[in-house]
Amino acid sequence: MRRTFLLLTALSLTACSTMDVVKDSVSGISDYFSGGEDNAEPPAALTEFNAEIEIEKLWTSSTGVGANEQTVKLAPAIHNQKIITADREGLVQARHLATGDKVWEFEAEMKLSGGVGLGNETVILGSSNADVIALNSDTGEKLWSVRVSSEVLAIPVVAKNTVIVRTTDGNVTALNEQTGAKLWSYEHAVPALSIRGTGAPLIVGDKVIAGYDNGKMVALDLKNGKYAWETTISIPKGRSEVERLVDLDVDPLEINDVIYIASYRGGVAAISATDGDAMWRNENVSSHTGLSNDFRYLYLSDSKSHVWQIDQRSGGGLWQQKELHHRHLTAPATYQNYVVVGDFEGYVHWLSSSDGRQLGRIQVSDSPIENKPVVVDDVVYIYAKDGSIAALKAK
Repeated sequence: MRRTFLLLTALSLTACSTMDVVKDSVSGISDYFSGGEDNAEPPAALTEFNAEIEIEKLWTSSTGVGANEQTVKLAPAIHNQKIITADREGLVQARHLATGDKVWEFEAEMKLSGGVGLGNETVILGSSNADVIALNSDTGEKLWSVRVSSEVLAIPVVAKNTVIVRTTDGNVTALNEQTGAKLWSYEHAVPALSIRGTGAPLIVGDKVIAGYDNGKMVALDLKNGKYAWETTISIPKGRSEVERLVDLDVDPLEINDVIYIASYRGGVAAISATDGDAMWRNENVSSHTGLSNDFRYLYLSDSKSHVWQIDQRSGGGLWQQKELHHRHLTAPATYQNYVVVGDFEGYVHWLSSSDGRQLGRIQVSDSPIENKPVVVDDVVYIYAKDGSIAALKAK
């Protein structure tokens, strides 16, 4: 009963306001969906196992306050041998990938909530007060700032000199990458109740793909925002508004003109980017963290923090790793023969991509890790919720 009351409170406040004071007052309540302290089942305790790999810390650093205990989407991005981070208080930093040394720093002086997005030579960030700001990715110099319709909780994406911004009121706005001038806007209604969070838009060819809190996915023309197609990923079920939640808050993934999307209570689906037709659906897996892939398989952490390997061609589950049950895992990252996930106690786990067994783990922070690990040249970069960052390598 207590969980239901907190959930309804968080959802209604999130739907009705984008003011910082409101969001800060309910911070952490929406973590119910990722297995917060009100979860009925406790997280699995970590147990000893025979490590098959050694994890080396190449460097660690602090990059500000991170998410500052808020539910926002601030993830690191890699550009020109730099890792770029942004924190809740507006601090944006670029550090050298190899050493962690700071290259540049910028104070945005706003409550950042969505980023880091990358263009050709730009860093794009969004705020809780509906600001979108662009920086030069090499120097950190501010290029422009504009106001959009509401809070930006999704990472902006850039293609063909166009910045696509998804806001919490359902709007998709296109801006000129060089000037910030508005090119077009698409409006879409959102449910009265939804999980706090917004999946990033996806650009495939000349289409912008966006998933919505009613279980639908929409494709728009990148040039003018005109409607191209719409498809239903998940159908709401149940009698109450809470039971009918099917948010598409996971960032979609595109492979060879096929869009893969996971949803809360709605399963996983493969959708044709050409016309929106469903190629397959697997309704047995519910996820709100994200997807990754290798040459043949998809990987995801489900709502119970079980890690799955799924066949890209059929959607069938191949293996499931349950030993990290309810440890609030990130979306997996894949490289070589590894699947890497972070958890709520700052541990990073290496799993085998062949069968999901645990190969190694290391703790990099006392703070939760919520962002998907980033892999570049076999080095794994971890950005924890407290703003700490670590570069790791499996030996």
